[in-house]
Amino acid sequence: MENNIGITDRLVRIVAGIALAALGLASLGDLLGFGVTVGAALTLLGLVLVGTGLVRVCLLYRLLGVGTSGSR
Repeated sequence: MENNIGITDRLVRIVAGIALAALGLASLGDLLGFGVTVGAALTLLGLVLVGTGLVRVCLLYRLLGVGTSGSR
């Protein structure tokens, strides 16, 4: 698959993903009190953001025809 995520987008995704996953895990550990459902959703969203940032491919971007990599 062709990369469709640029450098800035990649860094933002990775940093935001790590932050969301940390909040989610803290919530799952009952440190924040958001609840299990919100904690699981935040953790999952954070992992997806980190994953797409690492592989530089976003399937939603591909479906919408969007690309930030500059190769289009």
